[in-house]
Amino acid sequence: MSTEALLSYAHLLAILTLVVFVSSQAALRRPEWLNAPVVERLVTLDRVYGVAALAVFGTGVARALLGAKGAGWYAGNWLFWTKLAAFVVVGAMSLRPTLRFLRWRRTLRTDGRLPGPDEVRQVRRWVMRQAHLIALIPLAAVFLARGYGN
Repeated sequence: MSTEALLSYAHLLAILTLVVFVSSQAALRRPEWLNAPVVERLVTLDRVYGVAALAVFGTGVARALLGAKGAGWYAGNWLFWTKLAAFVVVGAMSLRPTLRFLRWRRTLRTDGRLPGPDEVRQVRRWVMRQAHLIALIPLAAVFLARGYGN
């Protein structure tokens, strides 16, 4: 019982961390707010976001393997696979902003230039799409937790 509760807590904490850092990225990606320290901060936020995503995945695997329901219960449930697919899509979507942040930092450090407002807006829209997709994953989770999908 306590193992299940601790696994659930760890998974929830990782999810909340992920949401906080993707939201922070979206908030800082406004052309009017972008300056050299913000570019550096975006790279750091993106790293923490990546670590949080790994923690979400790891704690999710731990819950499936060590939790009360067991891996077999999850493996046969289409809602579990929907959640996992959405998580993978979000992860793939995060690559574009990550590469842009690294390029922005490299350009900034090389010649002091910041990205243009249109590029900043484009990356912000991409991150907002990620954030909205992340918000749908718990919808599958709450139905999954209540026994739907088998």
